[in-house]
Amino acid sequence: MAEKNKGKQVFTVSRIFFLLIVIPLSLMAILIANGIFRLGVTAKERTVTVLDQQSQEEIKARAIVTAEEIASFLMERKKDLLVATIIPATDTAFRQFVQENRKPLWVRQEGKVRQVLALLYPEMSLTDREGNERIKIIDGETVPKTKLGNVSKPEGTTFRSERFFSLARGLNRGEVYLSHVTGWSVNRADFEQGKRFGGIIRLATPIFDRGGFAGVLSLALDYRHLAGFTDHIIPTQAGYFFEAETTTPTGNYAYLVDNRGYVISHPFDYYIPGLREDGTPVAPLTEKRQPGQPLPGDAPLNLNFLGYMDPILPEIARDAAGGSAGVKVYKSGNHTKFVAYAPVPFYSRDYPEPAGFGWVGMALDVDRYNQRALQTSQNIDREAKSWTSTIIVILILSVILLCLIMALLSRGITRSLEAEVSAEAQEAGRRYDDEEES
Repeated sequence: MAEKNKGKQVFTVSRIFFLLIVIPLSLMAILIANGIFRLGVTAKERTVTVLDQQSQEEIKARAIVTAEEIASFLMERKKDLLVATIIPATDTAFRQFVQENRKPLWVRQEGKVRQVLALLYPEMSLTDREGNERIKIIDGETVPKTKLGNVSKPEGTTFRSERFFSLARGLNRGEVYLSHVTGWSVNRADFEQGKRFGGIIRLATPIFDRGGFAGVLSLALDYRHLAGFTDHIIPTQAGYFFEAETTTPTGNYAYLVDNRGYVISHPFDYYIPGLREDGTPVAPLTEKRQPGQPLPGDAPLNLNFLGYMDPILPEIARDAAGGSAGVKVYKSGNHTKFVAYAPVPFYSRDYPEPAGFGWVGMALDVDRYNQRALQTSQNIDREAKSWTSTIIVILILSVILLCLIMALLSRGITRSLEAEVSAEAQEAGRRYDDEEES
């Protein structure tokens, strides 16, 4: 009888131990594992769906901010020109003005990317009322008077096609003429050899004296300072990137379009409108290439003429020219492209509302982006399964360990009971049990 009681006590202790420790621990582990699994599923679903929506809004907001920064930059350049009208008309004063107007510019020098303080205005000039240059500063140095020319006709200008003198001459005091991007064309072969587009945006304003119109003051803005607002952006990533798309193409990049629909800043410079050596413009890419027209890759892009690629492209140009920001999806070859666009709110006689200066576009290769999102979701799924497996292993080991502890405790309890009960008491208990049975 005593052996039975002792066995019952041990069983009771084991059962209580199991109910109070092993079962709650097991349930807790199961709940944790299930929670991690569900969290992994939810995170995976949100990675595939919500991230796309969030990225669209973020990219659109970034396009708007960049467009506003460009507008402020252009407004500052306009103010610079008007300030220059009140400084002394001497080569010393002009040279000092040019030298003091610098901004940081990222360039590649000797195989390394570095930031330099570059002149905002590589060219500054003052003409008389006939268009004869009186003072001219190039790259911070005064041009000798023997090399000064007449800019009243386009062929006498730097790019043999500029009409800034005649256009500025018709302006009122305080008004500023702002040209489109002007520079020599860069074809694809030269670009792949390391050549980059270099051009200017010409600003000009009339000068008056007591007799009325006295000449034109002009500044040539280094195009690279404008292009820098979009050239170094990857829409899906924060930070600065130098020619990231040319070295590792991802389909994710920013670009700038003027009010005519021409792409004036792009990772691939051969898409930017340029001039031949005689000053005539290279024709843009169209569906039907006429004899003598450049091949794709040697022709600038004008979104108004790219409807044959996807009708959405000219629609984007029209919408942005109407002053609207938005997002659209279109096809480019075998790729689905997403673009967020925002107008640049800079307006003048040459860039009237609502189109203004143009617009910023931020492109995203949807297929590649979705592939990365899918990879992320798969990583999350693997991580969740890994944690679940780890918890199951820990649970099994914990149960085994607890069972061992329970066995040791039961054995200890048994020994304690045997030690506490004397041999006489055990003998009396056996006799009592025998009498009850008889």
